[in-house]
Amino acid sequence: MAKPARQQADEEPAEVVAADRVVCGDNLVLLGDLPDGCCELVYLDPPFGTGQKRKGGGGPSCCFDDPGGGLESYLGFLRPRLEQVHRVLSRQGSLYVHLDWRVVHYVKVLLDGIFGRHNFLNEIIWSYRSGGRSRRWFARKHDTILLYAREAPRQTFHLLRQGAFRTRGMKVDEEGRPYKSTRSGRLYFHEDGPALTDVWDLPFLSTVSRERNGYPAQKPEALLERMVLASSNRGDLVADFFCGSGTALVAARRHDRRYLGCDLSPAAVEIARDRLKHL
Repeated sequence: MAKPARQQADEEPAEVVAADRVVCGDNLVLLGDLPDGCCELVYLDPPFGTGQKRKGGGGPSCCFDDPGGGLESYLGFLRPRLEQVHRVLSRQGSLYVHLDWRVVHYVKVLLDGIFGRHNFLNEIIWSYRSGGRSRRWFARKHDTILLYAREAPRQTFHLLRQGAFRTRGMKVDEEGRPYKSTRSGRLYFHEDGPALTDVWDLPFLSTVSRERNGYPAQKPEALLERMVLASSNRGDLVADFFCGSGTALVAARRHDRRYLGCDLSPAAVEIARDRLKHL
């Protein structure tokens, strides 16, 4: 018996796009050229609306302007891009949007309107401790990453584990394994450690880190690796439309994902391509 037309459309695979490339240009133009549902994971690290010039360690070409213009202008810039990202995400896809205290709450409301509040999954706190200090308020030592599903609960998600449980002073069995005593019997700890929560305590890249490439606002690969491993599978397309020096693309490539990057800065694109070429 023939399947209903709607069911056939739901199961039709997305058009395959040219991947493993970094495009220099306006991401809105690139997004408009992509077919529906082609990306399994999108990471966005847009400007934070500071109105400042960001300086890197790689010379004048490794600087970029973080435009100001006010909140309405900033949201007006993001809205069409987020709408296009919603379109190009697969039904199992996820979006991570990396922001800070300046605009995250306003962008959250914007994303609720585009993706639907029911598709909001997590407010991830990236705690990094390093940076400036303040005597007038608590030091600002974290960024916020908003995680949305294209169509919850269909999104790809792999539970990640890291670290060790606190087992000091607990009972151990005949093989030396710690456990808790419950009404149902012994409760053992997972051998891979505790499940990761939505608070990620990861250091910022130091000025002498071997990962440093001279481009400002570079994020540590360990941060992007968590997103890639949690929200995609091997062979999936991972896209970053504000790719900067390409950390998300590097993390995707290291873990056998396809990648697609875009940035307005020729210097950023050159660095990203060079990093990927030398993996």
